[in-house]
Amino acid sequence: MSNNDNLRLSFEFFPPKSDEGRSKLLKVRDQLNTLNPEFFSVTYGAGGSTRDNTKGIIKTFKQDGVSVAPHLSFGGDDETTMKALLQEYKDAGVDRIVALRGDMPSGMGGAFQMVYANQLVAFIRKHFGDDFHLEVAAYPEIHPEATSYDDDIRYLKGKFDAGADSALTQYFYSPDAYFYFLDQCEKAGISNPIYPGIMPILNYKNLIRFSDGCGADIPRWLRKRLESFGDDTASVQAFGLDLVTELCETLLENGAPGLHFYTMNQVEPTAAIVKNLGLND
Repeated sequence: MSNNDNLRLSFEFFPPKSDEGRSKLLKVRDQLNTLNPEFFSVTYGAGGSTRDNTKGIIKTFKQDGVSVAPHLSFGGDDETTMKALLQEYKDAGVDRIVALRGDMPSGMGGAFQMVYANQLVAFIRKHFGDDFHLEVAAYPEIHPEATSYDDDIRYLKGKFDAGADSALTQYFYSPDAYFYFLDQCEKAGISNPIYPGIMPILNYKNLIRFSDGCGADIPRWLRKRLESFGDDTASVQAFGLDLVTELCETLLENGAPGLHFYTMNQVEPTAAIVKNLGLND
C-alpha cells in the first residue's frame, strides 16, 4: 500500500510509573516518531490518578518538540482545578486534548463527579474557544454501559454537537463493526472523522483480560486461533502481526481516515504494521 498524505497516524502511550519506564518510553517515542505520526496521546488514570505523571510526560514531549495530546477527564477535580490544568497545557504549547468521561476510580466515594465527555468538551470550548483540537472516544461495538446502540450513537453526536472535532475508537478486530458504525453515524448526522483504534496482539491472556474489561469483542474464531498457540508467544505475535496488518489494510482501502495505535509503550509490533502498510515510505 502506498503512502497517502491524507492518512493520519497517531500513537497512544500510558504514563510510566518509574524513572526507568520513563527513559524507556522516550526511546520508544523517538523510534515511533520516525514514522511521522500526527501526534502521540498519553492516557490518564481513573479519576485523574495518573494526572501528574501524564502532565510530566506531556511537558517533556512538548519541550522536545513532539506533538502530543493529553487524555483528560474531570474525575475528582473541580472546575477551577480543571481550568488551571488546561491553562498549563495551553502555556506548554499543547493544542490537542483527548476529552473523556473517565472511569470511576476505586476509593473516591462521594468525591468523584461524573462529568460526561460532552460536558467536558463544552467546558473546554467555553473557557478556551478553539485553542485545542478536541478528540473524543467512540465505540463501534458500543460502550459496555450503553443502554442501546442508537443511544450510544446519539451520545457520540452530543460530543460533536458540544464542539469535538474528531473521534478515536475503542479497538476491534471486526472491520464490519467499524463500517456499520460509520453508516449509522452518518445516518445520525455525524460527519466528523472517526479514526479506528488498533490494538496489536502481543499476549493472548492479557488481550482477553483487557478486552473483557473494556467491552471490546474478540470474535470466537480469533479466540480459538490464539488459544491454539498455547504459550508460544512468538507464534501468537507473528499471527497477530499478519492479522492486524490485514485489518488495517481493509480499513484504509475502504475509506478509514487514518489509524490510532494502542502501542502498550512498545515499538513493536506497531512499527512493523506501519511498515507492512507502506505508510512510512
